[in-house]
Amino acid sequence: MRVYNFSAGPACLPEAVLKEAQKDLLDYKDSGMSVMEMSHRSPEFEAIIAKTEKDLRTLMDIPDDYSVLFLQGGASLQFSMAPMNLMNKYKRAFYVLTGAFAKNAIAEAKKEGEVVVVASSEDKTFTYIPELNAGMFEGDADYAHITQNNTIFGTRFTKLPDTSGLPLVADLSSMILSETVNVRDYGLIYAGAQKNIGPSGVTVVIIRNDLLERSSDKLSKMLSYKVQAENGSMYNTPPTFAVYIAGLVFADLLAKGGVKAMQRINEKKAAMLYDQIDGSSLFKGTAVKKDRSLMNVTFITGSEETDKAFIAAAKQQGVVGIKGHRSVGGMRASIYNAMPLEGVQKLIDVMKEFERKA
Repeated sequence: MRVYNFSAGPACLPEAVLKEAQKDLLDYKDSGMSVMEMSHRSPEFEAIIAKTEKDLRTLMDIPDDYSVLFLQGGASLQFSMAPMNLMNKYKRAFYVLTGAFAKNAIAEAKKEGEVVVVASSEDKTFTYIPELNAGMFEGDADYAHITQNNTIFGTRFTKLPDTSGLPLVADLSSMILSETVNVRDYGLIYAGAQKNIGPSGVTVVIIRNDLLERSSDKLSKMLSYKVQAENGSMYNTPPTFAVYIAGLVFADLLAKGGVKAMQRINEKKAAMLYDQIDGSSLFKGTAVKKDRSLMNVTFITGSEETDKAFIAAAKQQGVVGIKGHRSVGGMRASIYNAMPLEGVQKLIDVMKEFERKA
């Protein structure tokens, strides 16, 4: 029996995608082999990666003057690759500190140059998004960076900062494809796949083409956006099966009406769950209401023992992956695109029953 998996990542995938992959596992479209076995230079795989890119461009309305890359190393490698490629004129960048992954990104960027943290929410355990203004981003710098959705702490930017004309670099790992974004607002977008795109192993990078010219020839070719773009993400063997699954997910999203349709569903799922938390005498949300994430809902009971008891009770009823991150505790329900409304309702029913018995 399949469970409702609220894990933050690797996360649940659409059942239709899993069944399609199962059907193709031994013999992809009469090729006589699995996608996992075929050459990345074969016509079959070249068609797969081309369609995967085309569908992502359609889903996000990616302009022609942006390149789409399918890389490896997760978003964590992008913490290094972004400054390696972009922080090369002023050797300086502006960062907003809103959680653990933003902190990791800052630590890696400091190895390449000066990092100016223009604002932080660490004073209140990253439970809010700090107020930003254009003046914070004035001065010589190569780019500005944000983590748009904070997976661990359950917050998100509801509006993008005015960066005074600097390219905006954004980690969209835990919210990409969940709501519409204007790609032209960004210089560089990166996202690990294992939340809303597919299985772990592939990382999506969307970069404005003029920024590719910033990549130094002294960089390792594997770490150069310019080299990766010139080689169509196939300078070396890409994560072929992960790209294939991502392509199935993109096709599934298009069939369901695209990102706008998913955003409506995601807003409904989040409203249902937050309403239950806000109306509860036992459960309490941890993020400031105006900055709450659509994707990662964090909540507590105020007692570690009660939290553990609830997590155990939920698991017994087929609701798994709701334990909060080890650094903060409590509960976290990640309600990515593949989580159906029925799953969120099941979690709410479990919460109601547990509270009634408490």
